[in-house]
Amino acid sequence: MGSPRLSVAFEAADAPPRGVFITIEGGEGAGKTTQLRALADWLGRAGVPLVTTREPGGTPGAEAIRDLVLGGAVDAWSGGVEALLMTAARLDHVERLIAPALEAGRWVISDRFVDSTRVYQGIAGGLGVERIDALHALFLASARPDLTILLDLPVEAGLGRRAEAGGGSRFEAKGRGFHEKVRVGFRALAEAAPDRFFVVDATASPAVVAEAIEAGIRQRFADRLGEG
Repeated sequence: MGSPRLSVAFEAADAPPRGVFITIEGGEGAGKTTQLRALADWLGRAGVPLVTTREPGGTPGAEAIRDLVLGGAVDAWSGGVEALLMTAARLDHVERLIAPALEAGRWVISDRFVDSTRVYQGIAGGLGVERIDALHALFLASARPDLTILLDLPVEAGLGRRAEAGGGSRFEAKGRGFHEKVRVGFRALAEAAPDRFFVVDATASPAVVAEAIEAGIRQRFADRLGEG
């Protein structure tokens, strides 16, 4: 009779390699959705199995929370409530979509993840990054991106883009001072974790930004793309 440990080892050997988890971060109007689509299109043409998603959202339960946290008046929720809602949505998102996809060997590209909560509620919202990290560790300790693409854009330019597009969520009404803290916060996170973050100047045209992201992906994951 075979050893249970050997059985588990053989099952693990037969399993596909874990997928790659990429997140795209940045302030309002930085172009995250546009660049996510461009990246997904390029990887898809390269034959990479992938899933694209967003936060808050990505699953029916998380999308319902998204409607709660992004809609309404600017003061609809305190920073603490926002952080709890975001974490609840993220837990459902990871359990039902992100983790299963990665385990199946698919790449996952998400428009925002925990770094947005660290910045919007932790830094700009005043809760502190430590509280957000402790909350994340409590429920989602193993959910960490392999690469985070930060689209860096001056606040005035980003808010201007959003205004031209017809506006967005209640977060845009929090004022320029809040969004300046958001930009500074993202840059600080990137400086503290250069091995995970890849910062791209989002003032360039969408095509130029997409080329920079593609180059960064090729450099980081050449072996997974068959280019090593």
